Amino acid sequence: MHRRKKMHLYLLSLFFTMQICTPQAAVGVPENATISAVFVFGDSIVDTGNNNNLITLVKSNFPPYGRDFMGGKPTGRFSNGRIPSDIFAQQLGIKELLPAFLDPNLQLQDLIGGVSFASAGAGFDPLTSELVFVMPMLKHLRLFDEYKTKLKSFIGEERADSTVANGLYIVSAGSDDIANTYFHTSTWIFQYNASSYTELLVRSASSFLQVLQIQYK
Repeated sequence: MHRRKKMHLYLLSLFFTMQICTPQAAVGVPENATISAVFVFGDSIVDTGNNNNLITLVKSNFPPYGRDFMGGKPTGRFSNGRIPSDIFAQQLGIKELLPAFLDPNLQLQDLIGGVSFASAGAGFDPLTSELVFVMPMLKHLRLFDEYKTKLKSFIGEERADSTVANGLYIVSAGSDDIANTYFHTSTWIFQYNASSYTELLVRSASSFLQVLQIQYK
């Protein structure tokens, strides 16, 4: 039996610890930690193409997105090139690019090393995802369960459990809640002031992380 290890978690968010990530930046991990995979949840900052497969206007699979990416092709990343999801995986020596879990061309071997479950436009407030027809954060967790089932069928339960137990978990969300939901939804502005709405997001984020930690175990 492999030993369970402490969950390695980064929060990339307006409201939480901000990890500044550039192509030249080193990714800091605990000393003597072995990182087997990168698992990403959240919004456009870390979506590597999941929204390509949704019926939503929140997409980036067209020029000029991707103009500095390999081959100069748009991939669904909200960037001219790579995004933090890719940079974390590359800096840790796991894989050069982190695939989107909903990519129809995803192969079983692509599951090794982790994937992104993020959906551009998503937020901790369920209404944020609903307004723009993208995947709510709880859907990201359901996809994580689906990922684990597929990984076990491919590499076996013991190795899959070890991969999940020793993964780096990145959550990036919150900015769309403020920019797209709070300031553009009159019901929310009348019901909450900025401080109380932020508290709502913190509670929602805490609930999300609690469920993620349960699934991690």
